Amino acid sequence: MREDVHDVLRGVFGFDSFLPGQREVIDAVLAGRDCIAVMPTGGGKSLTFQLPARILPGTVLVLSPLISLMKDQVDALTDLGFRAARIDSTLDSDERRRRLETLRAGGYEIVYLAPEALEGRLKDLLGECPLSLMVVDEAHCISQWGHDFRPSYRRLAGLRESLGDIPVLALTATATRVVARDILRQLGMRSPAGFKGSFFRPNLWLGARKKGAGGDTRREILALVRRHAGESGIVYCMSRRAVESLAAWLGRHGVSAAPYHAGLPEAERHANQEAFARDDIDVVVATIAFGMGIDKPDVRFVIHRDMPKDVESWVQELGRAGRDGLPSECFLYFSWADVKLHERFLDAIPDPDQRAARRRASVELFEMADSMECRHRAIVGHFGEEIPACGGSCDVCAGIAVEDLVRAEGLEQTRAASRREALSGDRTTPQAAAIFERLRALRKELADARGIPAYVVFHDSTLREMAERCPLDRSQMLEVTGVGPVKFERYGDAFLEILNQGVD
Repeated sequence: MREDVHDVLRGVFGFDSFLPGQREVIDAVLAGRDCIAVMPTGGGKSLTFQLPARILPGTVLVLSPLISLMKDQVDALTDLGFRAARIDSTLDSDERRRRLETLRAGGYEIVYLAPEALEGRLKDLLGECPLSLMVVDEAHCISQWGHDFRPSYRRLAGLRESLGDIPVLALTATATRVVARDILRQLGMRSPAGFKGSFFRPNLWLGARKKGAGGDTRREILALVRRHAGESGIVYCMSRRAVESLAAWLGRHGVSAAPYHAGLPEAERHANQEAFARDDIDVVVATIAFGMGIDKPDVRFVIHRDMPKDVESWVQELGRAGRDGLPSECFLYFSWADVKLHERFLDAIPDPDQRAARRRASVELFEMADSMECRHRAIVGHFGEEIPACGGSCDVCAGIAVEDLVRAEGLEQTRAASRREALSGDRTTPQAAAIFERLRALRKELADARGIPAYVVFHDSTLREMAERCPLDRSQMLEVTGVGPVKFERYGDAFLEILNQGVD
């Protein structure tokens, strides 16, 4: 007899209810239907296949684009008691062979694999494995009309037939209607169930500022970073040179920052990403190479020093902020010069129609940023959704320009914290805030001891609820969102010790 969906939701993941769309997608998956889900970053896409992995009889195979992302998700699943693994190029031959043998024997509930790995014998071997579902994460990468097309994703076409015709779940956060139709065609999906979530994320405060409008962009970025002292953030730059220069400059001005781009030695890239994941540094200055590899839910700000190439890229990158649902800020610096820089890369696109479409996409983002329309309304409109103006979650609706926020470096911090309270409904007391910081310190200590990112232990939102509710025993602790029996057995007593001490 299969486990009940709600029993798994509460008992394994520690949640009492689903986010919008999760139950619909899970029901389709459990019924053996193909399904496509367009859900914004932070909308809980991972749960739509992780929960079924505990219920379905075979192994759920997840095709995911980045090794770092796979590692983080496997760490989190293992911490929840799942039999999970990743198979990628970082494994030595003996370990790779052992994992493949375990997969063939049905020893895993869920396995992550990079599309690049679907070469020769491995593709044939997968046909011998007891798979129950194929998940294509970041599915927009399969479409040439998508903003992040990856040729390796073309290997997925026709894969399902070699796997015994199992159902397919395609997940993306940024597909337009054209891209969604292409995903269905490329993956050979049949009469799929579908869900499209709202792209409106009211916990994100969006602001845009034209470069060259009288300000010093570098110093403004420093001021915005200082608004979030001690919190995690990402600053995106278009070029590797800009990444290294800005990271070094921020470091000289007291910011705990590190660079990340594809030109760095692999060991340095890995070390910097690990330091960010484990809260050893606050800020990563990065090119888009850092984009989809982030599974960190407590990123409190994202700053674009340069304009991304299109709306989808902007949404994908700013979507790294506030994935835990807590208030976070996103700032876009843009200029027409950024549009012209993006045009330099279009000559490599052989198809003239696609080349023209990519140029129009850059111009569209420039015009969107330069307008005085509600930022959220403009974004969701791009994806075919209509909402009223957000009323206060962007610079246009709030009547607060980015230059107002950075003026006098830090004098606006108090004003911003009143604004955050109004947006989030947060009424955290000083006592709860003090307890939260102690819980946060304990979380890092426990995570470091296990060699995992801090958020794998508990999200910020879970720690905040603990600090506000102050559970004093096991039964009360299990009522906190994000605390299930497995998590409690592993960490509960340590957190209860602090909660029972209260505030000194």
